[in-house]
Amino acid sequence: MRKYIGIASIALLTASWAWAGAPAVIPSGTQVNVRINETLDTRDTRTGDRFTAVLVAPLRTTSGMIIPAGTPFLGHVANSDDAGRLTGRAVLALALDSFQFRGQMYAVSTDTSGQVSKSHKGRNKALIGGGAAAGGVIGAITGGLGGAAIGGLVGGGAGTAGAALTGQKHVRISSESVMAFRLTAPVRI
Repeated sequence: MRKYIGIASIALLTASWAWAGAPAVIPSGTQVNVRINETLDTRDTRTGDRFTAVLVAPLRTTSGMIIPAGTPFLGHVANSDDAGRLTGRAVLALALDSFQFRGQMYAVSTDTSGQVSKSHKGRNKALIGGGAAAGGVIGAITGGLGGAAIGGLVGGGAGTAGAALTGQKHVRISSESVMAFRLTAPVRI
């Protein structure tokens, strides 16, 4: 009986050493939800700028280790573009680079997450078309058919100028915004 207890003890001890030596891995494809610590805006944020964030929900590794909520992350702005005055969309895309856990930094590779502004098309059509229609009506009232044509052109030009002056769109990610990223490579702890 003592022999079996001795063998069982050695087997358990060996298994615990093997378990302790097994690497902890956060698998590729794991969703990482973080809270952004500062406001990011396409007006003053440029591609390559750094940002900080904190983990919102704990991450579990393959060995059962838990990376707790509140773990600090570092990231960068992958793309920051303002929209043009008449065309294009503003884009602000972020990616995570690393996190600090138990005094060590661990590199991560994630997809990008961010925001894109709405299109200019509908608004521009309304301003330009509305300006042309209003100019045509005013021109017709004051100068007949010839005045309507001239008024339409002038009104369309004014609508285009209004769209160009007021049309630049921006994207803003406020401080405390929660964003989701996916790991594109496993992370070994």
